[in-house]
Amino acid sequence: MEKEEVIKSKWTIRGFTIDRICFYFLIYSILGFIVESLFGVVTKGVLESRKSFLYGPFCGIYGIGAVIMILALYKYRKNSNTVFWGGFFLGSIIEYLLSVIGEFVFNIRWWDYYDKPLNINGRICAYYSIFWGLLAIYLITYFNPRIDKLYHFLKIKIGNKIMKIIITVSIIFVIIDCILTGLALEMFYLRTIAQNDLNVGDKVQVEEFYEKVYNNKTLSGFIYTFWGNEKMLKSFPNLRIIDNDDKIIYMDSLYPEIQTYYLKVK
Repeated sequence: MEKEEVIKSKWTIRGFTIDRICFYFLIYSILGFIVESLFGVVTKGVLESRKSFLYGPFCGIYGIGAVIMILALYKYRKNSNTVFWGGFFLGSIIEYLLSVIGEFVFNIRWWDYYDKPLNINGRICAYYSIFWGLLAIYLITYFNPRIDKLYHFLKIKIGNKIMKIIITVSIIFVIIDCILTGLALEMFYLRTIAQNDLNVGDKVQVEEFYEKVYNNKTLSGFIYTFWGNEKMLKSFPNLRIIDNDDKIIYMDSLYPEIQTYYLKVK
């Protein structure tokens, strides 16, 4: 880390400037999207969306996970054992919390590990926790120093002020994207529950809100135009809903006419 950068900026977290942390989030979110997309090709044989938000190529769990790991584990970078266990527990906690947020805010699960051994509530499992630990070693020891070189190269190439403007605009875009994604998921959730008569805990409230929203022709027209079923399922092909019987319903099964992937590889 450059001493000059730390001295000049008062806004730092554990020695990292805010714009540098935001740069990490953006880069690792995009890389996470690429990794997850390739993983989908290898495991499912299809090229499908693995992003966290509707409009940007970002997989937020990777961006958040990378930032937290770098902030927490950077000073232990010469101790692989500490970095591994730090990544093991930090990655698991982040994954668990994001799963809880997804379920309780949207009543939707983006993933589940019930079929994996040593899982906790289907939210995390030992297999992926080990992966987080190994990823932390690679991230802290080998990969992030290269991202640091890219960060400093861009600062020199395009100038510090322009770099900060680009990062700021990108973060604002992500925040807006996140808000719109939350609204779009809520609208998709409403009509999926109501139109398919799914038995969920807050069904009465859902149906009342559905009627209120979708009886407004202007509003419903906007929703179907920009957040239609195909748009939502192609953006989030692995969405799930949990009903009152704790049954996991895959939302793509409710819309068999929609092809949720972009390209079938095999």
